[in-house]
Amino acid sequence: MKNFKLKIGALLASGAMLVAVSCSEEFLEVPPVGQLSENQLSSLAGLDAALIAAYSQVNGRGNRLGSPSNWVWGSIRGGEANKGTDPGDFTSINPIQRFENDAAGGDMGSKYNVAYEGVARANNVLRLVAKAGDAISANDQARLSAQARFLRAHFYFELARDYNRTPYVDETVDYGSGLEEVKNDKDLWPFIIADLEFAISKLPATQPQVGRVNAWAAKSYLGKVYMYTKEFTKAKSLFDDVIANGVTSNGLKYDLVPYYDDMFRGKNDNHQESIWAYQSSANTGSVANANPEFDLNFPYNTGPAGPGNCCGFFQPSFTFVNAFRTKDGLPLLDKSYNSAANEVKNDMGVASGAAFTPDAGPLDPRLDHTVGRRGIPYLDWMDHPGQAWIRNQPNAGPYSPRKYVYAKSEKGTFQDNSSWTPGYTGINFMIIRFADILLLAAEAEIEAGSAEKAREYVNRIRTRAINSLLKREDGSNAANYEISTYTAAWTDKDVARAAVRHERLLELGMEGHRFYDLQRWGTAKQELDFYFAYDGAKLSSALGGATYTDKFKWVPIPQNQIDLVGTDILTQNPGF
Repeated sequence: MKNFKLKIGALLASGAMLVAVSCSEEFLEVPPVGQLSENQLSSLAGLDAALIAAYSQVNGRGNRLGSPSNWVWGSIRGGEANKGTDPGDFTSINPIQRFENDAAGGDMGSKYNVAYEGVARANNVLRLVAKAGDAISANDQARLSAQARFLRAHFYFELARDYNRTPYVDETVDYGSGLEEVKNDKDLWPFIIADLEFAISKLPATQPQVGRVNAWAAKSYLGKVYMYTKEFTKAKSLFDDVIANGVTSNGLKYDLVPYYDDMFRGKNDNHQESIWAYQSSANTGSVANANPEFDLNFPYNTGPAGPGNCCGFFQPSFTFVNAFRTKDGLPLLDKSYNSAANEVKNDMGVASGAAFTPDAGPLDPRLDHTVGRRGIPYLDWMDHPGQAWIRNQPNAGPYSPRKYVYAKSEKGTFQDNSSWTPGYTGINFMIIRFADILLLAAEAEIEAGSAEKAREYVNRIRTRAINSLLKREDGSNAANYEISTYTAAWTDKDVARAAVRHERLLELGMEGHRFYDLQRWGTAKQELDFYFAYDGAKLSSALGGATYTDKFKWVPIPQNQIDLVGTDILTQNPGF
């Protein structure tokens, strides 16, 4: 920030020299190219354009580690996925997945930079609205401000979960002076809550345009925030309202999509389960409008991302796959799924041309909607061939990601061919979906309501899974699916907690939630060492010897930010 001010000073000095030697000042009246003045943005259309710029920052704008998919920060750090690909590709993720990163690492600032750009854009909208005054109606002021404050809350939520305390800057701060004096000594949660409360009070129940946030999205988000601050009664009240009364911007009542995989198909975007999603589009002339991070996360070689041979990142872990094992239709909450008797058979070390028979034991069908594994239909492409689609099995295992991968039938429509790889898609990414809210509500019920109500919510989700068996073309089940609901009453809170927490892993796996769940539950050490013990033995070169300590509960404040302003302004997280 200080460096930025020095650069501005140098530019002003150069401008003064030009004026001194010029015979005319007319050249100074040429409007700057590529930017808009505040006067140009003071109209209602201009203000809305500034708001759209804030919305556009939500997807990270090309920063693969900056988007709310949190495929690295939430899923890889959560042990449900390994980095994948080859150890020499995107090497900065290697120490992140092993919890060995330091503050100077190249990607420690990825989320930080993306989020603060989003904060700056949201603050800009709020400043412009305030300056417009009576030039726009009170309704338009409220509508624009509420959306901007919702977005600002989102960006600070991302910062709070990753970095804990970071500088809080709102629209009253003068970006031209004094910005480098803002310390990270304040808890961000009260500011996030205030913004979302404002959004709830001013946003309509539905919006005329899909993608714009409504009051239900704000209530859902605030309920989620309260789960982090452990205000369970407040969270429960909000979730009760959303579950009973919430409607999408399309006017549909929030509900579960009947068939699990349909959530992740572009033709179904903005369906009844999508509470808030960033709007992605393909073939618009810029892949920045598509999913900017998933271009890497496709099966390698001849799969959906072929013929570009990219890239094989984000491979589901052995431990994650084993967690889908069932007995009598229910998950193995005693964690015996990593045992020799229960682990899922895989094709590790088996060439694609060699004979292989997939696991014949009982499994939750959501496994095969989430993970690509040998011998099981992979969307509408073909049966997953195993090793031929894996870049480096010894580095990350035999599995491929499946959610948010485009189907063969989506080529050219919800898939973009305008860049170096065909892996960019126009499939919306859901930041909050209804199943997430049901499971958070189940947690809130256990802590501040009824465990039996929690069981009802979990069973609602499991019933959808029962009706989502993956089929082959001949109509037969793709695997041995055995899944049922919980029929016995939940009278023990510890048992109920274990069931709900495991359900979040199965239902929301590979969607960027896992590490943050472990973080707020206080179970990261237990769960991640369990994962490292099993996956580390199988992937010794990538994960062997890795362990988790609570030092890594937070991502370190990027060292270059501290170097800019000094340790008296920015305090580093403990241990870094």
